[in-house]
Amino acid sequence: MKLLVINPNTTTSMTDKIGHAARAAAGAATELVALQPPDGPESIEGYYDEAFSVPGILSLIAGAERAGPADAYVIACFDDTGLDAARCLTAAPVIGIGEAAFHLASLLCVRFSVVTTLARSIAAIEHNLLRYGLAARCARVRAAEVPVLALEQPGSDARARISAEIAAALREDRSEAIVLGCAGMTDLAHDLAREHGVPVVDGVGAAVKLAESLVGLGLSTSRQGAYAPPRAKRYDGVFAPMAPVDRR
Repeated sequence: MKLLVINPNTTTSMTDKIGHAARAAAGAATELVALQPPDGPESIEGYYDEAFSVPGILSLIAGAERAGPADAYVIACFDDTGLDAARCLTAAPVIGIGEAAFHLASLLCVRFSVVTTLARSIAAIEHNLLRYGLAARCARVRAAEVPVLALEQPGSDARARISAEIAAALREDRSEAIVLGCAGMTDLAHDLAREHGVPVVDGVGAAVKLAESLVGLGLSTSRQGAYAPPRAKRYDGVFAPMAPVDRR
């Protein structure tokens, strides 16, 4: 199977890290491509950045669908940025790393906590937990107050801050597992699990394995209702190339 993993920001080092983690999780028969849009924010930290990253995500999926579609797509932003719109573009499964991580954590424990980067991301994550019906399983969404790009900086104290927040979650929230709330944390999961003695779920690996499972089961995104293909209409200005066409 062919799996396209999209880092919605424009930071190449993070795309490389995400690609490495995704390939480590993927099966031997999976052809995996990791890429990023040419335009948009260098990191996604809140609603404003999310809004400007969505066109890049959709352009990459639309381009892949024209060139020869992937069997599945992964959106590697923990806020599941653009996920619903992306599912309208293709019948192939589209997995967001946030949704994937929440579901896998719920299979491993009764209560989990999420440790994300900045406090401004908490509201979006809490909103998604409610949407996915898993808010009752999450003890708390915590922020380590680490800017996303600090995860890429040698000598940063990002890992220490994240580890300290995990320790607080285990102590104060009575959590039994941890979900890492940023794709840029993907390389920390195994080490942090050993350090703290609990499952630490990385959304990138979780999304890859779920995508492979859906493809293996022959399941695709529903084309009825909410995820039906967009209706053909004119788009003006810079978005004219993204105008939906009649696919019937």
